[in-house]
Formats: sequence, structure tokens, C-alpha cells
Amino acid sequence: MTKVLGKGLGALIKNYNSNVESEEFNPELPINNIVPNKNQPRKNFDEQQLNSLIESIKEKGIIQPISVRKNDNGSFEIIAGERRFRAAKTIKLTTIPAYILKINDNFEMMELALIENIQRANLNSMEEAEGYLLLKNKYNFNQSEIAKKISKSRSEIANKMRLLKLPDNIQGSLKNREIEYGHARTLLSLKNKSSINAVHKKIIDKNLSVRDTELLIKKINNPQNKQKIINTKINPKEKKLTAYFDTNVKIKFKSKNSGKIEINFNSKKNLNKIIEQITNEKKL
Repeated sequence: MTKVLGKGLGALIKNYNSNVESEEFNPELPINNIVPNKNQPRKNFDEQQLNSLIESIKEKGIIQPISVRKNDNGSFEIIAGERRFRAAKTIKLTTIPAYILKINDNFEMMELALIENIQRANLNSMEEAEGYLLLKNKYNFNQSEIAKKISKSRSEIANKMRLLKLPDNIQGSLKNREIEYGHARTLLSLKNKSSINAVHKKIIDKNLSVRDTELLIKKINNPQNKQKIINTKINPKEKKLTAYFDTNVKIKFKSKNSGKIEINFNSKKNLNKIIEQITNEKKL
């Protein structure tokens, strides 16, 4: 085996303060000796993309080696490249080129696997969120530390982790790409959380865009219960009614030709007087 700083994970950690001392390159690591990473942040592997990768490997071979570490039992655990590993197994390759990293820290391994997937833009938003949660819960990293490690803003980490507050069925919908990250973020802005599943269903049934969803939720959050009062040309009428009933009167329009009149009274005597004026007089 040749000792080398590979183009694979080495490119990801060139400015990274890690415990990785070096890499060894094995162009023919036996596939039967390789096991998946149990903390792999990717949970879903797109079948179409995997099939495309299989066809590419059949035609050109594996151009980018995978990255692994050696376990105490002699097996090799994948750090980066599980899609390539799965594709190679599917077409029954017996060996695969691999960089063997010297990593003894489980956190270091999880972190590198997460960074590799995120920087290759392969993870969906829910997988990212779950990866961040694992870093937080298992390795006590706060959002600022996670953001620094993977070169993202703290607010972006926080927004992704908020997705974990969504109901399980909506998280699944995001994982399966039935809805987009923008849809999910907008659903989180619903004031009445009991309506979230109904809105989610409407997004899918009507194939709403993120913008359409934003407008829908804005309408739900701010129902127009109170119509604006149209002030033009009503002040003289209000003054006339106020003078006639000797109490404060307001005219409120719901539309151009409809609305209501509010007549205030401050005593039973005042109320009886108003009633008498209304019932005895046909015109003002």
C-alpha cells in the first residue's frame, strides 16, 4: 500500500484541525472486508442516481476512491463513498480503490462523513438536520461549533435543525423529496400548528410552489376578520348621526356598499331614547 494524501477526503480536510495523520492508498481493497458506517448521515439513496453511478462504473471504473478506516477486528469501515461501495457490490466487484485513514476517534469519523456528504451537496435537508443533531447529542457540539466545522452560518444550522420539530410524516415527505426545504421552513411558520397536516396535504395535492405556500400560510396566519374602515365621504354622515342621537356614532364599511353602524349608549335612559328616535322617525 502506498502512503499518500489523497484527493478524496484529503481535499476536505486540508484546512481542518483533525486527528487524521495520513492516508494509505489501497487500489484493490477487498469489498468483503468493508462495512458501512453505522453513523452514516445519509439515510436515503436515490435509486436513479445509484443506477446512473452503476452504469458509469461499468463504463469507466471507479475514478474516485472511497475513504475508510481500519477497525480493531480487521474490517474497514466506510467514512466517505458509500454510494460507490453499494454500486460496486451491485455489479459484483470484488475489490475497490480506497484511502485508509488513521482515525481512532468515533466523533472524528462521524464529523468527516458528515462534512464529505454536505460538501458534495448529496444530503437532503432532513439528513443534514439529523446529522447535526447527532453531532450535538452524541458529541456535545453546539450550533456555533458545528457551523465552524462545516463552514456554514450558525443561522443555517439552526434553520435546518428546526426541521426536526416537524411531524414525522412531513419529515418523511421532505426526505422523499415530495416537498422542498422551502416548503418545510414555511410550514414551521404556521401559528396554528394543528392545521399543519392539512396545509402539507394541500401543498402536495395542488403541487404548490414555495411562494404559493408562503402566501397561503400568510393568509392563514392573518385572517381578515376586521375590515378596514373606509373614511372617505363618511365623516359628514357620522357627524350628522352623532348630533341626531346625541351620542357617538361610527359607520364601518366591509365593502363599497355594505357595512354596519355602531351607536354608543351610556345608560338605559340613553338607550331608550335612541330606540324611540329610530322607531318614531323614518328620516333623519
